[in-house]
Amino acid sequence: MSNIVSLGVPRRPSLAQRQAMLLESFACHRRGREDVFWLKENAEVLNIMATTEARLPEDALAPYAQVYDGLEERLQFFPQYYRFLLSICLDLESLGMPGDTGERLCARVAKMQLSEAELSDLQRAEARRLLAQRGHDGPEADLVARLHRFIAQPATFAVPNKKAAYELTHIVFYLSNYGAEVPELPEEALTSLEYAGLLAYLDQDIDLLAEVCVAQRFAGQTPSVIWEDWLSQQAAGFVLRPGSGSPLADAYHEYLVTSWWAHHVGGTCFPGTPPEGSLEIIRHGARRGPLRAISEYLFHLGRSRRRDWDAMQPALSGVLDPEADHILQDAALSTPHFGAFFEGFARADA
Repeated sequence: MSNIVSLGVPRRPSLAQRQAMLLESFACHRRGREDVFWLKENAEVLNIMATTEARLPEDALAPYAQVYDGLEERLQFFPQYYRFLLSICLDLESLGMPGDTGERLCARVAKMQLSEAELSDLQRAEARRLLAQRGHDGPEADLVARLHRFIAQPATFAVPNKKAAYELTHIVFYLSNYGAEVPELPEEALTSLEYAGLLAYLDQDIDLLAEVCVAQRFAGQTPSVIWEDWLSQQAAGFVLRPGSGSPLADAYHEYLVTSWWAHHVGGTCFPGTPPEGSLEIIRHGARRGPLRAISEYLFHLGRSRRRDWDAMQPALSGVLDPEADHILQDAALSTPHFGAFFEGFARADA
């Protein structure tokens, strides 16, 4: 006779099981496969799974079997999406999908010189990394030099410009081969990352700040404790719930990127249990940071604006609400280079 009483409490799925459930939802339920956003979302989730070396259950990739088998036909008809298709293919193979489709896709992309049609060095850098995974040389011998010139301009990243900031982080991802090697970045590029992180923190932008912290770690740097403590607090605010069936504009990317960051700091990856079927990811506690209010105040000061943080700090504290001022003061404490950052951010006459 046993004295053990079963309470019938379901066991929480393991990380591998949660990842498999997440993949099944992205592959089959969030969007139709004819939707280009299906390509984008699935390329992103598979890339994060692959670059964190996820250990998935044996059948976790089954929802992608038909997709994988049709990738060559898709590339022939949709060459404009070659980077999505290559990324999905190579990451599936990295995660354990049997087959050598990636070799044939890379050979075709290289032969067709599809990357030569790109106007963006960032996109050429992505193509270069993808093709290199199957031994094909990337485009343009001086591409890396141009990327280094772009990221080694800290002044670019001391003013709000999310497009430039995301390009900065992704360039570091590509140059480091997603953390597989430490790139030899100049000191100016490391400063650029710090400035981009300050703006993300002032904006309370969990998505961009997580990317900056990952990029810093890939570059061999240690991110600010203040930034990463905040990321840890905010990462607990995600909720996974059944989708409503309407077009999705949810927090899926923030969820993926913060899980990616958490992997690198030993935190909780992919929190929550995905429901069966359609999935919607929401985030509780999201709030707007004081970045816009600070920028507007400085702009309206006109000629009274000063580059000196110590001179401007009392005035800013006087116009911001207590919560916003607390964020600003934490930003100033998060790096010894805040004064140099503020000189560019203020955009005042010397």
